[in-house]
Amino acid sequence: MNGIIPLPVMRAIVRLSFRPVLGPRVPARLQRRLLDLTSGFPVLPRDTRLATVDLGSRPAERVSGPGTADNRAVLYLHGGGYTFGSPVSHRALAGHLAASAGTPVYVLDYRLAPEHPYPAAVDDAAAAYRALLDSGIDPRRLTVAGDSAGGGLALALMVRLRETGIPLPAALALISPWVDLTLANVRDGRRDPLLRTSLLRACAERYSGGRTDLRAPEISPLFADLTGMPPMLVHSADGEILLADIERLVEQAEAAGVPVVYRRLERTWHVVHMHAGLVSASTAAVREVGAFLRNSVDHDSRTGNSYNH
Repeated sequence: MNGIIPLPVMRAIVRLSFRPVLGPRVPARLQRRLLDLTSGFPVLPRDTRLATVDLGSRPAERVSGPGTADNRAVLYLHGGGYTFGSPVSHRALAGHLAASAGTPVYVLDYRLAPEHPYPAAVDDAAAAYRALLDSGIDPRRLTVAGDSAGGGLALALMVRLRETGIPLPAALALISPWVDLTLANVRDGRRDPLLRTSLLRACAERYSGGRTDLRAPEISPLFADLTGMPPMLVHSADGEILLADIERLVEQAEAAGVPVVYRRLERTWHVVHMHAGLVSASTAAVREVGAFLRNSVDHDSRTGNSYNH
């Protein structure tokens, strides 16, 4: 089923239900419980299979379905400002991504701030990636994806892997990535029904542990050297307050010689992909991400390319 709720109705639901939960004054632990509760009944593709596994000493949910190839993997890093979000909150997105990519999706339950500030999330993502390699998956059949803070984390992971000499994956998919925690170019907008700068500022403070260097490449990868990054798909939404930073990222990646496929989704908002199975536009957006990852792995496997820089 591709769509149950019309896009304008879901926009109203997000503004009235999700936005208050994600207020900056709501404690992170309460946000986590409420978000999991409101996301706990996903509409998944038929015969989706869920299993809890261990990746680098952290739990992860392995999401797969009929026809998914076990010699491939997508490491998925969920969003939530580094302070909330989980495999439960992102189960619908992961289920539809696994179906469209034809690949098991591993949604990592990485440690969250403020209890575990930077570099905990990057450490956990790197350990999970190494665990997938150690399990026998060829990096040419491994891709990484993430949304919002998870998109920023995915790019930070690429920086960490490159600096430590670990082979990079075949491709990277970034959904509305949060890549500049300084918020220098972010302003509240009436069109974004989900995000406010006050929330992002609180999340940045929690994740950085109060450190002043928010421009560090693993915290704000917009300031990283993007040379040698794997091919990227980047999605944004025309209504989100992170749009300017996302498009700066695309420009900088292209200037660094990175192959980039960029699409700005019209009449949508930050990570509209979360509603896959409920909203047809969300399902279609996730299918596009899955097709990119599937095609990247197929192409890389045929050509033997390896992004080990």
